[in-house]
Amino acid sequence: MARIVAGIDGSTQSQRALQWAVDEAVAHEWEVEAVYVFEHTPSWQLYAYGEGVAMGGEQWTQESREATARTAQALVDEAIAAVHNPHGVPVHAVVVEDRRPARALVERSATAQMLVIGSRGRGGFAGLLLGSVGQQCAQYARCPLVLLRHENGH
Repeated sequence: MARIVAGIDGSTQSQRALQWAVDEAVAHEWEVEAVYVFEHTPSWQLYAYGEGVAMGGEQWTQESREATARTAQALVDEAIAAVHNPHGVPVHAVVVEDRRPARALVERSATAQMLVIGSRGRGGFAGLLLGSVGQQCAQYARCPLVLLRHENGH
């Protein structure tokens, strides 16, 4: 079935993008794929610089990766639950582990009818008009791209 891919990251902008995708899907009788891309970085890599290997090694890393994936899945599920969807548009949760969110979204756009993202997400500098993920998706998306701006224009 035809679908719209909506990139979400827990930000207000991405929630608006998901809502917009659901509303647009009604007009076309498409499905929506809510995609959350996360990067797993074990805390020992961030803080202990190798001491984590002595704290459990690969098993600990796998457990922390699974915990991160569960957290990401919960975020997607919450975003989908918050959408106003009176027409019952099918919305599928997709959690992707990738260091580059834009790359993962562009790959999913290859088989989508539309890609929808907020113009700015959780990271970066507040003064930028377009976040780095938005810039990369604008350059490389393989389907029409909708970039939603902040409601207040900032």
